[in-house]
Amino acid sequence: MQIVGIILSLQFIVLVAFLLYKKYNPQAVLLFSGLAMMALGLAIGFPIPGLVKSTGFSGFDLFAVIKESFSSKGAGVGLMIMTIGGFVSYMRKIGASDALVYISMQPLSLFKKHPYLAASLVIPIGQLLFICTPSATGLGLLLVASIFPVLVSLGVSRLSAVSVITACTVFDMGPASANTARASELIGKNNVAYFLENQLPITIPLTILLMLMYFFLNRYYDKKMGHKPELIDEKEFKIDVPAIYAILPILPLILLVVFSPIFQFIKPPIMLDTTTAMIMAMIVAVVFELIRRHNVKEVFASLKIFWEGMGKVFATVITLIVSAEIFSRGLISLGFVNGLISGSQHIGFGAIGISVVMTIMIFTASILMGSGNASFFSFGPLVPNIAAKLGVDGVSLILPMQLASSMGRAVSPISGVVIATAEIAQVSPFDLAKRNIIPLISVLIFMLFYHSIL
Repeated sequence: MQIVGIILSLQFIVLVAFLLYKKYNPQAVLLFSGLAMMALGLAIGFPIPGLVKSTGFSGFDLFAVIKESFSSKGAGVGLMIMTIGGFVSYMRKIGASDALVYISMQPLSLFKKHPYLAASLVIPIGQLLFICTPSATGLGLLLVASIFPVLVSLGVSRLSAVSVITACTVFDMGPASANTARASELIGKNNVAYFLENQLPITIPLTILLMLMYFFLNRYYDKKMGHKPELIDEKEFKIDVPAIYAILPILPLILLVVFSPIFQFIKPPIMLDTTTAMIMAMIVAVVFELIRRHNVKEVFASLKIFWEGMGKVFATVITLIVSAEIFSRGLISLGFVNGLISGSQHIGFGAIGISVVMTIMIFTASILMGSGNASFFSFGPLVPNIAAKLGVDGVSLILPMQLASSMGRAVSPISGVVIATAEIAQVSPFDLAKRNIIPLISVLIFMLFYHSIL
């Protein structure tokens, strides 16, 4: 019976990957495939996994599990992710995101004689910005609007300039990240502690390797293509808000780090969660706007952007989380997890082997889906069960999987950040994906080796 379940699971995975590649709505694909797998699981004698309260009829339980998922996600991690979405939207509206980019990118103009070094230095700076403003497409567009003309005027090609910009988004980490929130929830760990103790130590050497790869590869390919520097005037990226606004997007991160258990020396300790930190920073931003604009009515009206941002995140990310959870429950109901573990152990795979397989699977899924969230939300919920059965820490399994999901997004020609940045930079998204694939596969291999050893 387990073999039948595994075969059916693999068929559904292939079908889902195909439909997502054909740009079917990911929420609908994941939701209905998950329901179908749970229905098949019931038919062959498997119960619905994770159902808290049964309706008394297994057919109705298929829909009750959706209601329970919405209830749990909407009140916890869902509220936090929606608040992040609203906060990011408001930061863009008032120009605080532009101010942060402007302040961060000023030193790059000093590297006129070393354009490829300047391009590589964009990666760690952009990664810091990505931690504070966790929207790959949003940050990519901001950097294309600001630093792209500077890099091109320094002498690198358009393709090289936009490639390092997308590279800024390949490590989806930080307390404000939806993937971080989901990963920390799955392993039962504080998201700030997960960021500081697990994500940072591994992404620092990965970022250094990424910088080296892009430095040599971009220089090599530009020379091979016979690139001639574009003689354009460097357009100054101007902001129409005070420079102090640059602190607003990073204020939640500062609050979370200062009041985290790691850096907390106050007795009794002050515990601050991400949602509260976002709301506090929002209020500070509103005060800044009131001081600058002297118009209470207009400033209060601008808060509509915050609420709309929350609504957009609910319609995209939260529904995707719920749909992906139904998909993962469908895989569990067909015995996919037990089959994966027993099969891996039978051929000699332990925790490391399974971690490698799942990481590569998520990386590939991100390329096909064009979304790091979709792939991670689909397979991430499998980790707690696998870790429990193998008797290992969930972090050791989920960390490389979570990072691989955002790495695969930058190699996908159908991802939002690749399509949007390529269009503005006037290059092909397929050429951009091809330029990114060698550095990111190299980093993926190094990550698996580094994480497995340490």
